[in-house]
Amino acid sequence: MQFDARAAKLLQPGQHITIDAHPGLRLKATATKRTWIYRYKSPVDERMRQIKLGQWPAMSWHAAVAQWEVQRARRDAGGDPALEKRQARQAVKLAVVDKVGALTVRRVCDLYLEGHISRRAEKGRGEVARLFNTMLDGIENMLAVDVTRTVAFAHIKKYDESPVIASNLRRELGAAWDYCLDSGDLLEDTPNWWRLILRGKLKSKGRAKLGVKAGKKKRVLSPEEAGQVIRWLPNFSNNVDDMLTLYLWTAVRGAEIEKIEGREVQEEADGLWWTIPKHKTKNVNREEADDHRVPLVGRAAIVVRRRKEAYGDGYLFPSDSKFGYFPQKSASGSVYYHMPYCRTMPERERARLPVENWAPHDLRRTSRTFLAALGCPRDVGEVILGHMLEGDEGTYNRYTFDKERLHWLTHLSDYLEQLAVHRPSA
Repeated sequence: MQFDARAAKLLQPGQHITIDAHPGLRLKATATKRTWIYRYKSPVDERMRQIKLGQWPAMSWHAAVAQWEVQRARRDAGGDPALEKRQARQAVKLAVVDKVGALTVRRVCDLYLEGHISRRAEKGRGEVARLFNTMLDGIENMLAVDVTRTVAFAHIKKYDESPVIASNLRRELGAAWDYCLDSGDLLEDTPNWWRLILRGKLKSKGRAKLGVKAGKKKRVLSPEEAGQVIRWLPNFSNNVDDMLTLYLWTAVRGAEIEKIEGREVQEEADGLWWTIPKHKTKNVNREEADDHRVPLVGRAAIVVRRRKEAYGDGYLFPSDSKFGYFPQKSASGSVYYHMPYCRTMPERERARLPVENWAPHDLRRTSRTFLAALGCPRDVGEVILGHMLEGDEGTYNRYTFDKERLHWLTHLSDYLEQLAVHRPSA
């Protein structure tokens, strides 16, 4: 058959068309490409091989025929174009073996930091850099190709008293090896032992209380405990009081609360709304995600209006810290500092919390649990948290749920106010 552009456009993935006048020449389709291929029997070892000529329509029919003639002539002269191409690539690879083999563990980590981790948020970048800066003692200057399974195992075991940190280090070193294998900075047969050692054996033992592990728990405050905490909030600094209030009244992540800006908050027909830009949310890398809409009701609205009046369009929790805002970590530290069992600076007198063993993030989990107890539908509760709906529903259901968010957070606000005056009821 002769080449037909219309037939080429209609090719389905896995299909191809051949050209009778040009033996071995074919146009092969994948899900995204149409590629000219020359398929032939090798005069070297009688095996069937193929070589890519170019992509259609960038390479026209006439250009493909010209390339086919060149490769066919090489084959007729006793050569094997595909085998020669492969051998040339191997020669280039062998030429850089000395350079690749000389990569140290530190250099592998640096390439990973520069080429991949640089795209993460600042906090994530800093944490991975800190792991590599402080936890490569003994292997930092070792050649990456010399890292055996025994070496990798022994290095991670050094840190297994802190299993979460050890697991993070193992994961990031494994990812660094994968990155350099993919980029060709490590030879493709270099083993990645970090992925294989101690799999599933580094698990958190939970929070430590006075040196004793309390076990891994997902803390949710009871209605009575939540009421006690709400009444106790004024004992904290203004920043911590307001931040914990927003945790409870909005169920928003602390990483989003700490960076709230006045320009993101607007009065709308049905009240005050905070629109969290997608790039500040956990869904930043999901194409189908949108900005996160949060109705500010009750005490949340009072806090934000007061802070916007004081600080304008900038950060509503401003700080002299390197971030420019009051970090959620400081709120967590303040909560721990006021726990009855805290032994930090024991010489300092301070008010002690009436409810033990919780952290700010537990308030978000508590509010989600209260919403469920109040009858909030599951999908609405997940949207309020800023979670993406699962599967096809997340792809096809583009409804914003604004009306439902406002309804249920108003209901939650009323319920929290009841708890604050000793009247818990769902």
